[in-house]
Amino acid sequence: MKSFILYFFLILLPSLAYCQDINQLTALQKTKLDSIATKDVPKGAPGIAVGIVREGKIIYEKYAGFADLKDSTLIDKRSRFNIASNGKQFTALAMLSLIEDKKIDLNDDIRTFFPKLYPTIKSKIKVAHLLNHTSGIRDVYDLWSLQGITWWEHSYTMEDALSLFSKQADLNCEPGTTYSYSNSNYILLAEIVDKVSGTSFIDYTNQMFRDLNMPNTSFISNHKAIKEPIAKPYFNFDTWFGYDWIWNIYGDGNIFSTLEDQLSWEQILQTKENKRFSKQLLEKSQSLLTNSSNKKYGYGVEFGEHQNIPYKFHGGSTGAWKAIAARFPDKNFSIITLTNSGKTDPMSQTLSSANILMDLKSDSENIRLTPEKIGPYVSKKDIVGLYQLNDAVWQFVEKEGDLFLVRSGRNDTKLIREADNVFQKWNDAPFKQEFTKNENGEMEVTTYYTRTKPFTLTRKNTDFSDFDFKSVNGTFLNKETKVEFSIKYISGVDYKIRSGKTKMKAILLSPNELVINDYNYKITLKRGENNAISNLLLTSGRIQNVKFYKIK
Repeated sequence: MKSFILYFFLILLPSLAYCQDINQLTALQKTKLDSIATKDVPKGAPGIAVGIVREGKIIYEKYAGFADLKDSTLIDKRSRFNIASNGKQFTALAMLSLIEDKKIDLNDDIRTFFPKLYPTIKSKIKVAHLLNHTSGIRDVYDLWSLQGITWWEHSYTMEDALSLFSKQADLNCEPGTTYSYSNSNYILLAEIVDKVSGTSFIDYTNQMFRDLNMPNTSFISNHKAIKEPIAKPYFNFDTWFGYDWIWNIYGDGNIFSTLEDQLSWEQILQTKENKRFSKQLLEKSQSLLTNSSNKKYGYGVEFGEHQNIPYKFHGGSTGAWKAIAARFPDKNFSIITLTNSGKTDPMSQTLSSANILMDLKSDSENIRLTPEKIGPYVSKKDIVGLYQLNDAVWQFVEKEGDLFLVRSGRNDTKLIREADNVFQKWNDAPFKQEFTKNENGEMEVTTYYTRTKPFTLTRKNTDFSDFDFKSVNGTFLNKETKVEFSIKYISGVDYKIRSGKTKMKAILLSPNELVINDYNYKITLKRGENNAISNLLLTSGRIQNVKFYKIK
């Protein structure tokens, strides 16, 4: 009998040791994680809160920096951060709860709840389309930006957002066909919860958070009533400075929470144990929508890979506040990173921490930082021109014998030759540009830099020999936003565009395409009778093919 007990114990011992290892970090792992968490938190600065849950247990917490620089309050487990778009998962959870209660269906057309929206759109815009960003509804923040409005300087309400939606006639795309991330979708979902739950969205989700053991988490409908203590947001341009948060729109974000609450939520997701929400509902909240062609986004959760390992994640960013939730279900751990500092990069930090837990090489070790070999000599004159990759447009120009890179929203970058066909930034040698010709004889530039996978842009070689540049001149109106663009030819391929008090510089890429680099606008010119321009379509980020009619 004793020998049997000893045998059984020896068999059990490795599994016990394994359980201890799973729920504990080595001293070296903890040191590395601490270093990653605090690397961008200098003395006297705002900071960060990081936590890790594995196998349903909290195995790591780190708090660093100040929640409030004025009174020197340090960040701790009670500090409340605006987790921004990370709140979308909770808006989706509220909707899933109502679906489970049969108060609403994924296939319901949203015009059931908003009869005045998009009256000319014949296809159904389903609740499901809102959840996984396939509705085609344009992003409210980009629409305000198009109008010249800096949204965060205002105290807009849900009614203001709905008013703007009601003026829109068109969508980015046919509903259900294309993934196009838009905050508008989750603002509308919050309004639907309001209409079908029998209570307000704020009250409904507050009860939900209490049921999830997240008492310090809440969406905000009144910025004057945000519960303290808040990890206040700070930027740094030579010195730290804060700003007032006056936003009142919710559902897409504007949700304050603590690391303690977020870790509690991760524990529930890993154990699938909660009195209110069933195991089936919790599992569905972390899945893709059934029968959807969109494999990137589910119920407020994104799906991707990190170093070929599948993971689920979401990032939130609003001003200096940023938040990341990254879940590696095959490895049974989650990492939460919250920050109130504009100088941190929480996504990079979170994935670096994941590398430590999975014993992977750092991301930079998996990225090529230099060309494989040096190519034939390329002169500066052979380089100059416009290069494009999707919506990104770079321009290389020669000024007083030097080569410069011109990019949207950045200072002109002087480049110096490193090798026959390789240049580098004059004061940042790792930033390299390799110039080669592709199989079609087109000049390409491949960029190398730390923590960034190499990418290649191709030069636009457009023949403008018979083109009338002044034919683009005119004034164009978008009826949905009342925005006017006045376009005037300057010289070469350069144009000046005025919208209200805003002046912009545009570049003609082809007879039918303009780009406004500083505003990330791409304009497609549409022609009618006698090849005259009749209207234009503007695309920028989360608003696509916004139609402007020529009025003069």
